[in-house]
Amino acid sequence: MLNPKKSFFQSRVAKIRLPPLLSMNIHHGLQICDAAPVPRTTMKTIRAANIQSGISLIESLVAIVVMSLGILGILGLQLRNLADTQTSLNRAQAIRLIEDLSEKIQANPNGLGNLEAYQSDWKDSPTGSCKPEGCTPSEMGAYDIAQWKDTVKSTLPKGDAAIFVSAVDSATENRRQLGVMIGWKANEKEHKASDGSNDDKYTEPFTPADTGSAKVSCPTGLICHIQYIQPNQRCTPFLLGKASGTTPLYCPG
Repeated sequence: MLNPKKSFFQSRVAKIRLPPLLSMNIHHGLQICDAAPVPRTTMKTIRAANIQSGISLIESLVAIVVMSLGILGILGLQLRNLADTQTSLNRAQAIRLIEDLSEKIQANPNGLGNLEAYQSDWKDSPTGSCKPEGCTPSEMGAYDIAQWKDTVKSTLPKGDAAIFVSAVDSATENRRQLGVMIGWKANEKEHKASDGSNDDKYTEPFTPADTGSAKVSCPTGLICHIQYIQPNQRCTPFLLGKASGTTPLYCPG
């Protein structure tokens, strides 16, 4: 008599006379099928899985947006740092150019007595030459300024300069220093055309700042550096025919 606890398939297999090994494998497989029934998939289960997948996708998109904003912020800081570094470099170049002009004035035998030869306004293009026969101290001043302003234009972006006598030294016999203001573009936002047709589109405006010295101010659209030069007179004692107790000086030029 069959065991009532056995399944229908097990009872059928029991009636069939099979080899012992094959009969054992069939009974083992039927027991596994009875012990682990296949779960049914419902519409509710599928809908819950789809909702979970959608939430995961939204979380991924939000993470990508947050990461992108962080990267853009880092790039902005790097660009700002690069612009500040470039401005510092240009200012250092302006200081070196003013020092170069000071050395040129000192090399002039009578640079202090011919300061008016070194004066130049914005956008001026002075000319001068000491070749081949040489020149006077005044002509040397004009030549030095012509060479120096060309150097300013080639060193700084849209570089220009104004050289002036300080307002407090307006009297010719009291001139002791020159003011030098160098200006350049802080940032070039558009590609510069070779013919200069789009120079007016270079936009990085700075408010003109009146220096209070000879009414010289920084042009609109430039950032400027101002410095004063105090050249020394190259005079030497002149002992020939001197009076007792005095030592006259000879100043060339």
